[in-house]
Amino acid sequence: MTYRVAVQMDPVEGVNIDADTTFALMEAAQARGALLWTFQPQHLSWVSGKVIARARPVTLRRKPGDHAVQGDPIMLDLARDADVVLMRQDPPFDMAYQTAAHVLEHLQGDTLVLNDPFWVRSSPEKLSPLLFPDLIPPTLISRDLAALRAFRESHGDIILKPLYGNGGYGVFRIGPDDGNFSALMELFFAQSREPIVAQAYLPAVMDGDKRVILIDGEAAGAINRRPQKGETRSNLHVGGQAEPAELSDADRHVCAVIGPMLKERGLVLAGIDVIGGKLTEINVTSPTGLQELKRFSGVDAAALFWDAAERRMRR
Repeated sequence: MTYRVAVQMDPVEGVNIDADTTFALMEAAQARGALLWTFQPQHLSWVSGKVIARARPVTLRRKPGDHAVQGDPIMLDLARDADVVLMRQDPPFDMAYQTAAHVLEHLQGDTLVLNDPFWVRSSPEKLSPLLFPDLIPPTLISRDLAALRAFRESHGDIILKPLYGNGGYGVFRIGPDDGNFSALMELFFAQSREPIVAQAYLPAVMDGDKRVILIDGEAAGAINRRPQKGETRSNLHVGGQAEPAELSDADRHVCAVIGPMLKERGLVLAGIDVIGGKLTEINVTSPTGLQELKRFSGVDAAALFWDAAERRMRR
């Protein structure tokens, strides 16, 4: 089956070909004979009932520093000229991100968009876990200083993080005797009008934060992300070390509970974060970890993704 794939992403020439999940997805599609185009969110437009993108054809190769051969930009009518659109630009999950999702929603019924843009914008990664209160650690979403103080007094050792942050940026651990709580609240409140996330600290994070990859609601495998010595955060963006991991019974239970929701919402590629069997995030914007998973376990989640996409295209 030959199909046409348009990828909304950050500039392809800047990706790390040994780690980037979008590159792996595109490479897997190309291996199946797909034609590829890339465009950035600012090149997406709605005009006269059409969703169009100024996109460049691209051919990929595993050649560091010269991995993308790009052609001249053309204007694609995404309803007519593409079979699949991948929404893969990195957060921040801001109004520009949400606007792109609104525009791509107009392709419904004409072109398959993955992940489904309606549910991408309606499933914020730190809010979606609230649908499953029995699976998550004690959590507070609030901007009320009194509520935040009470949560800290109740749980002592807590994690504070921006509601719409990503990659581990702006994540702090505040112990029961830490005098920085008030200053951090001032910093968070000065930077945005949004609530913040407070969670009870999970000591199991020192053994790693497990990234579990789900394809169309089914667990494909997991990697572990271990924090550097002296660091609370285990995100790869801030120096966490990826290592092999097996799915525990608790991990499988989490996947079994949330999998049907992901499948129903068209969130075909999801990466959930699990610490000590507790769900902390459901990543659906541009989940990562596919190349590490294949390297450690041999599981080709990019191929599984396109199997799922092809089933949806046939439907």
